[in-house]
Amino acid sequence: MRSELDHLVVAARTLEEGVRWVESRLGVAPRPGGQHLTMGTHNALLKLGPRVYLEVIAIDPTLPAPARPRWFALDEAAMRARLADSPALIHWVVRCDELDAALLPESGEVLALARGPYRWRITVPPDGSLPWEGMIPTLIEWVPGEGGVARHPCEALPDAGCELRGLSVSHPAADLGTAGLVATLRRLRLAGPVDLVNGPAGLAARIATPRGECVLD
Repeated sequence: MRSELDHLVVAARTLEEGVRWVESRLGVAPRPGGQHLTMGTHNALLKLGPRVYLEVIAIDPTLPAPARPRWFALDEAAMRARLADSPALIHWVVRCDELDAALLPESGEVLALARGPYRWRITVPPDGSLPWEGMIPTLIEWVPGEGGVARHPCEALPDAGCELRGLSVSHPAADLGTAGLVATLRRLRLAGPVDLVNGPAGLAARIATPRGECVLD
């Protein structure tokens, strides 16, 4: 089993607001993605490397409310209050080649979803929450669709001159022996530019852009 950083999640009150926020920080606007009918959300995407991207996600007002809580804590009052101030980098998603073997106690259930040519399995807690304030990653496995090929969004995204240089994951319980974030993530055999540190819960992504290196948090 192996895993690596797949994408970053920026949440916003509206998709338009999130896209403007990313463009103001990086100088490049994410491209329209699509709708997630099961979750009542929609997104926009920005390529950050051969197989890593940034996702802006928001509740889609044109879709009916889902039968279950939305992912990424978008239905929670605390998240809504946070996004009322500004869009934010709230979460990260790790790609696994053997999702079932990689499951963590905090992962929740595994959902099989699809959008256009993409098919994936993803972990979502039943209440839609973000364990460890979003510092424990969601796990995803891209699976074969039409033609027996597993498609990845980066294959269709243009190179916008942006590249992820590093992701800092901070939490007060980052290093607490077998109960800490370091030990939890070690079980994923995580590859990629991810640093785990003790401190206030939060994410900070260093991204090379056409205007120079920027930090997104």
